Amino acid sequence: MNLFNDIRSLVISSIEALQAEGLLPDGLTLSPVTVEPPRDAAHGDMATNAAMVLSKPAGKKPRDIAEALAAKLADDPRIASAEVAGPGFLNLRLSPTVWQHLPGAILKAGNGYGRSDMGKGQKVNVEYVSANPTGPMHVGHARGAVVGDAIASLLDYAGYEVTREYYINDGGAQVDVLARSVYMRYQEAHDLSVDWPEGSYPGDYLIPVGEALKDKVGDIWLEAPEEEWLDEVREFATEAMMALIREDLAALGVHMDHFFSEKSLYGTGKIEAAIDSLRAKGLIYRGTLEPPKGKTPEDWEPREQTLFKSTAHGDDVDRPIMKSDGSWTYFAPDIAYHYDKVMRGFDLLIDIFGADHGGYVKRMKAAVSALSEGRVPLDIKLVQLVKLFKNGEPFKMSKRAGTFVTLRDLVDLVGPDVARFHMLTRKNDAPLDFDFDKVVEQSKENPVFYVQYAHARVCSVMRKAAEQGIDVSDETLAGVDLSTMAHEDELELARKLAEWPRLIEIAARGNEPHRVATYLSEVASDLHGLWNRGNDEPALRFLQDDPATSQSKIALARATAVVISSGLGILGVTPMEEMR
Repeated sequence: MNLFNDIRSLVISSIEALQAEGLLPDGLTLSPVTVEPPRDAAHGDMATNAAMVLSKPAGKKPRDIAEALAAKLADDPRIASAEVAGPGFLNLRLSPTVWQHLPGAILKAGNGYGRSDMGKGQKVNVEYVSANPTGPMHVGHARGAVVGDAIASLLDYAGYEVTREYYINDGGAQVDVLARSVYMRYQEAHDLSVDWPEGSYPGDYLIPVGEALKDKVGDIWLEAPEEEWLDEVREFATEAMMALIREDLAALGVHMDHFFSEKSLYGTGKIEAAIDSLRAKGLIYRGTLEPPKGKTPEDWEPREQTLFKSTAHGDDVDRPIMKSDGSWTYFAPDIAYHYDKVMRGFDLLIDIFGADHGGYVKRMKAAVSALSEGRVPLDIKLVQLVKLFKNGEPFKMSKRAGTFVTLRDLVDLVGPDVARFHMLTRKNDAPLDFDFDKVVEQSKENPVFYVQYAHARVCSVMRKAAEQGIDVSDETLAGVDLSTMAHEDELELARKLAEWPRLIEIAARGNEPHRVATYLSEVASDLHGLWNRGNDEPALRFLQDDPATSQSKIALARATAVVISSGLGILGVTPMEEMR
């Protein structure tokens, strides 16, 4: 159920009634008509823009339309009042019975409350993390992993068929560097001294990999030239790093449906097939580019290159796909990878990139637009950096030196629930401060604690009621009489619960899971506020002397817990039943 959709349907049917009566003309487009919470809660429970958006096509003053529509809506028992404001906004107040019936409806729907068929089973590929397999993941990767995973869960909740995917960047020169670094650890495992060259990976995390390589092959490669061992060590090292990455992701609660190897694109004709597809559309040509921004003609040497005409699909400049030596640019395999996604039949592609990939957005969108002939949209989410603090001081990291804070360090220090929720308290493109001390403190200033504590409080009430012999099963609570639910704090909590289905669809349209985290904080605040009000007003307490009254109070609390549990499930956070 979606109360906002229900009231919008009422508004639409009332408009159609006005058309039947000749008060409004036929043929009006009603899709722009919305019903949403008013900007100021004092104005009512909901507001509709119907009169404003229909005024011009109907040839009538918006206020006249609003007054006629208000009269129609007032005939419905769900509408307590319909008031015209300003030039033609229409503010609606719903009958208390609407809010009194809501907890029962939520409990009947259970975990299905808020789920949507908006996606209609469309196939979505969400690619995230995709870290180079050159070492363990750091905190920056953690944020991308959490954002991507929550987007995938959100879209699944909204009715899409979702594939979680990791693109293994194992086709570039950095994997050769990894192989050489592992080889040096292999030499060390044989008690040989090595000198680490600039640009290698000297982190301790490769020590066990070098020892494992020794266990596998013994000393056969100690004196062998690089060309004899490089390919095999590269594969061995990549598999070892991917095993480590899978373990780290699992610790964070992230599990991929599919891993795609960049290496599989080379020597298989896949890159050529993607480029040929663009060539067939007249989008590949030989040409010379203008100097990049910041370059002057004097220090820019123009040369003819093989280019993708990405400007035909919204990019700022055309992009090289082949180097002067005939090898592919880094962009070519990425084109081929996304071509593979298109050919796999996905209806929507979502990529989660690091903040340093901002210049890559337009060219990749242009490529997918060209490859799919505009059929498949690509949404790219840039994830901004995470600033670490501990004991009030910035916590630095350096991946090259091997002294960085790993994703696993983060999980071990604060746990996956805290890490995931806090990573989602800000929109993906906003910088995030992560203070190791503050994210674990038990206070209302810590959103993950505040939300989990709200769920735990409801569970505590449920346990105490059961100990008193009160039936608090969802089936029973769904049928209790809530006609006494009349206090403004109770109604306000019910109003907030009514927003959940609408919130899901808004968040899913924008691929914005941070909206769920924000909403859960608001729900928790309303629940805690009602709880605290009960300290001063005994009639508001969830446990009363009369079992039937207790059940009516607990029904609202339990409905709140259902919504919190569903929301935390989308974020990948455990709904706690007890906190100490």
